[in-house]
Amino acid sequence: MADGHIITVIGAKGGVGKSQVAANLAFALTTESRGKVLLLDFDQKASGDQNFITGIKVKKTLKDLVDFSGNIDAKSIMTFANPHPSNVHYIGLPSDPTVTDSLNAEVMGKHLIALKKLYPIIVIDAGSDMGALASKALEHATLIMTIVTPDLLALNQTKRLSSDLTSMMFPKEMIHFVLNQNQRGLPISADVVSKTLGKNVLGVINKDEQSCAMALNQKKPAVLVLKNSAFSKGIVELARKLIQRGVLSQLGKIKSQGSVVRKDKLTVKEENVWKALKQRVHTGLLDKLNLKDEKNDKDDPNLKVIRREKTKKVIVEILNNEDTKGVLNSQDDRTRIVKEILDEALGLGPLEDLLADASVSEIMVVGPEKIYFEKSGKIKKSEITFSDNYRVLQVIERIVSKVGRRIDEKTPYVDARLEDGSRVHAIIPPSAIDGCCITIRKFPEERLTYKDLVKFGSINQNMADFLKIAVEGHRNIIVSGGTGSGKTTLINILGGFIQSNERIITCEDSAELNFPQDHIVRLETKPPSLEGEGEVDIRCLVKQCLRMRPDRIVVGECRGGETLDMLQAMGTGHDGSLTTVHSNNPKECIGRIETLVQYAGAGLTAKAIREMIASAVHLIIQQSRLDDGSRKVTHITEVGGMQGDVVTLQNIFTFEQKEIDINGKIVGDFLASGFIPKFIETLERKGWNIPRGIFRNDTPTRKAPPSGAPPRPGSRPQGNKPPGNRPPSGRPSNRPPSKGVPTKKPVKK
Repeated sequence: MADGHIITVIGAKGGVGKSQVAANLAFALTTESRGKVLLLDFDQKASGDQNFITGIKVKKTLKDLVDFSGNIDAKSIMTFANPHPSNVHYIGLPSDPTVTDSLNAEVMGKHLIALKKLYPIIVIDAGSDMGALASKALEHATLIMTIVTPDLLALNQTKRLSSDLTSMMFPKEMIHFVLNQNQRGLPISADVVSKTLGKNVLGVINKDEQSCAMALNQKKPAVLVLKNSAFSKGIVELARKLIQRGVLSQLGKIKSQGSVVRKDKLTVKEENVWKALKQRVHTGLLDKLNLKDEKNDKDDPNLKVIRREKTKKVIVEILNNEDTKGVLNSQDDRTRIVKEILDEALGLGPLEDLLADASVSEIMVVGPEKIYFEKSGKIKKSEITFSDNYRVLQVIERIVSKVGRRIDEKTPYVDARLEDGSRVHAIIPPSAIDGCCITIRKFPEERLTYKDLVKFGSINQNMADFLKIAVEGHRNIIVSGGTGSGKTTLINILGGFIQSNERIITCEDSAELNFPQDHIVRLETKPPSLEGEGEVDIRCLVKQCLRMRPDRIVVGECRGGETLDMLQAMGTGHDGSLTTVHSNNPKECIGRIETLVQYAGAGLTAKAIREMIASAVHLIIQQSRLDDGSRKVTHITEVGGMQGDVVTLQNIFTFEQKEIDINGKIVGDFLASGFIPKFIETLERKGWNIPRGIFRNDTPTRKAPPSGAPPRPGSRPQGNKPPGNRPPSGRPSNRPPSKGVPTKKPVKK
């Protein structure tokens, strides 16, 4: 059985007689269609009116139907439908307004889908207030019947309602007008209404107050008790036109097409036609609106909403004047193309949906045709595209202008950020050969904590406890890692360990750090002006923050001469500072820092630089992105000092990969080396109580080491030595390894 049709009866204002029309139309349709008709009362402002108009005794209401959790079928619906001998079934609203307002519209929308399979025609009295229930009735409607009366106020408000419905992406073919309470001799006739609303009226019902009042007094529909009245004749004629002229059948085809969602991936021909239509609408939009005149939109959210709605209406008007046959075959197509044009005109175009997806961590645009995104650690290609390269450039300019930066042929690249803090890098032709390129590094909406890293498997609890101790103990820490390994995320979490009574100053190229403390000063670099003057680089910011009485200095990334200034700050009273460096492991990190210091041009010898590193840096945390896309802390390493010309390193925690499971995920363990960092005893002498258990691997049983082998680090000492993890006097476990070997490896079983 084909789905039935829903006629949603609405009015732009109260008093136009929509409830009378809806009820009597339902009874007239049973005669014309010779089938069952379901009448539903969705008018929440006048709940219970249909009980008087129809005279049907109500046993069950829409509240009972909404609360029903079973399947709606021919048998179960009879529990809720209140039948009338004329073959009309009626379900009304509860008489209690509080209960009416609490009805779940989403559930009712699902029930409407089931009811269309049981009734060939459903008439819904949706009232004049576009509430949640009325919106659902419109969403599932085949025909939107708007009742208008011959007075200026009603006509003006109906025109506005029609414009709103069109802006809501309802096709004009679905919206029809019925002139109720028509009188001869009035200046507002059916022709005037048609001309004003831009569409011929579907039906005309003459004014007949006496018949309507008599029917109400008898609590019976007028079309049953006063068949020859002017009102009844108008209703019957309207019902006859709907059935005999096949109005519902024709509109049903539009609705059925709308239920088929266009696939994201279009054929080449469809895609070209789609883009051509968008181009024409864009051109028309630029002629009617000045999209660059955003005024204070970025500061006032209300202006943004008003501007978007105004632009949306203009787009719909332009589309209505376009030949969209074969391009926009359904309501879903219209909704989609309006959204795409709106996003490109006022937002970030096809990137809006990817930005709204919390599971997407990075977005990469390569020209207008290629948009890639990273999801769950894997890079995928999106089916959505930009209209052309100019739209990509518009998006870039929209982003950079909001943070006071610029991009042009003279400076074809820029670092910027979005309003939510996401980092943006863009580069345009002539430097970008294949078109404008955008890279957006998204950050989670909610600030991550160390508990999230433990849950994600990036670290274990012992490592998190140790890092908290290190940050609170004012250790200078460098987070090392490759591109996209999660360095910024980790340094944000480390920053959360800083005590709230300390003054923190951050220096970044584009502000990304977001610490939870209150006393924070955030500094950001500034590009040069068009004349090439006024540039403020990261090194300048580091020098400035030294004069701002910082307790902690956090540099987003060291990539040049600022590394020397950062090391000097770490070694001259600003303990507890944090920064990040691009490198693949802790040993390479030392070499990378040495190279970056030389960019400062201070003429320091290699040994002097290494001595500076050994005295200033306490810990190196290596963050890595593994082959399966997961991000893990693979090393937590202490800088032990100098031995000869070599900076000695000692691993405290490491990640050991074991295998790859059937899902392609890397399986491994976080292992403690058993080494006790030097600064632990320093903190204990200050009164800190640090559990030594965090430096042990949590294993239920341990096998004894082979005969003659040294004891496993962290194991119980043999012989008469006291139990525990504390190294004996002289701290041999902290003695620098011979021959410059940075790490002691525990003997394997």
